[in-house]
Amino acid sequence: MNTKNILIGVGLGVALGILVKQFTKKDEISPEKALKTVKENVQDHLPVNGSWIHMTPETYKKDDLEYKVYRGGLSSTNQGETRQLDFIVDAETGTILELSS
Repeated sequence: MNTKNILIGVGLGVALGILVKQFTKKDEISPEKALKTVKENVQDHLPVNGSWIHMTPETYKKDDLEYKVYRGGLSSTNQGETRQLDFIVDAETGTILELSS
């Protein structure tokens, strides 16, 4: 086996590895998009005055399942009363996993 064949094999292996990684990688949605999704889903039930979200996803375990999530919060004023709500949203799908006051 000569050096040329070895280099071609290594190059093809690296290229194939990069392609496989890109096709199997799960992309996370941006924290801004996750926050927008939460606000849109809650807007029909509560008027949202303010909101915040942690920019770094974290690992969260619920019902023996592990998720990458963003944590955040909303504030809502209704009839002069302000409520603070905390939420946990899936970083890959934008699904609200938990909403609590």
